[in-house]
Amino acid sequence: QVQLVESGGGLVQAGGSLRLSCAASGFTFSTRAMGWFRQAPGKEREFVAHINWSGGRTHCADSVQGRFTISRDNAKNTVYLQMNSLEPEDTAVYYCAAAYLGDSSLRVRVDEYLYWGQGTQVTVSS
Repeated sequence: QVQLVESGGGLVQAGGSLRLSCAASGFTFSTRAMGWFRQAPGKEREFVAHINWSGGRTHCADSVQGRFTISRDNAKNTVYLQMNSLEPEDTAVYYCAAAYLGDSSLRVRVDEYLYWGQGTQVTVSS
């Protein structure tokens, strides 16, 4: 069955870094765009970053632009989110997701993604 398993979350001080990983199985990873989303308590799930099937096109939300980088390794069926200069406002549960098959357009909406992981907690202390 389809699985997306996130890892790498934890507690870090403001200004620190974390690298999230998401291991995929049960579907053809290399054919799907992937994304990272996050959800803070009491807030809606929000887009963080997108990467197309080949890794040649990426996009990050304005709130994390210049601090976060998304990448993927299709040989390892894994997508990554490198998070630098973390801020307390980045505290949330982070989810990776696999997009519906389609064109190479940018996917930023929750409803554009088919498969979801269980999430990993990231807590940034001030």
